[in-house]
Amino acid sequence: MRPTPRHVERALHEPVEIVPYDPAWPALFAEEAAHLRALLPAELIGRIEHFGSTAVPGLAAKPIIDMLVEVRSMEDVAQRIAPLLQAEAYEFFWRAPEHGLPGMDYAWFIRRDAAGRRTHHIHFLEAGSSEWERLLFRDYLRAHPEAARAYGALKLRIAAEHPDDRVAYARAKTRFVRAAMQAARRN
Repeated sequence: MRPTPRHVERALHEPVEIVPYDPAWPALFAEEAAHLRALLPAELIGRIEHFGSTAVPGLAAKPIIDMLVEVRSMEDVAQRIAPLLQAEAYEFFWRAPEHGLPGMDYAWFIRRDAAGRRTHHIHFLEAGSSEWERLLFRDYLRAHPEAARAYGALKLRIAAEHPDDRVAYARAKTRFVRAAMQAARRN
């Protein structure tokens, strides 16, 4: 078993902080989207979407803007996009394909502010990736304020239970997210 790189270990154990909705979050998304479009070769990227809790008006969230960026290929991310973002101090994370073939199935970057706090999670996906379904969850919460309120309350509770364990925090949300995704698919 290979050791976990230091930046991955650090990221897994950073505090989980949930804050009230900030109306500045959409503008922070737009600024970063514009920055990425200016920095990255236009032929490599397609749509850029704001997703996650910061994309749902009124929802308490970790103060980190989640973004999905469409790419032609994960090879482009590894060979051309990652070097450009790493040169600007973005932290690079990736996951190998679950089917055991070599390569990269999913990639994301963390952008931090001058104090070292996460400001953005930028996820790169090919057009056909099942990860685009995350937009269904966003749209479901936007259309169902009662579900968004329940999700916000759940997140506050589990952040208090798992303040320094992002994996446990994420796992504790799984049942709610699955139920919301099933409801979103039925609509």
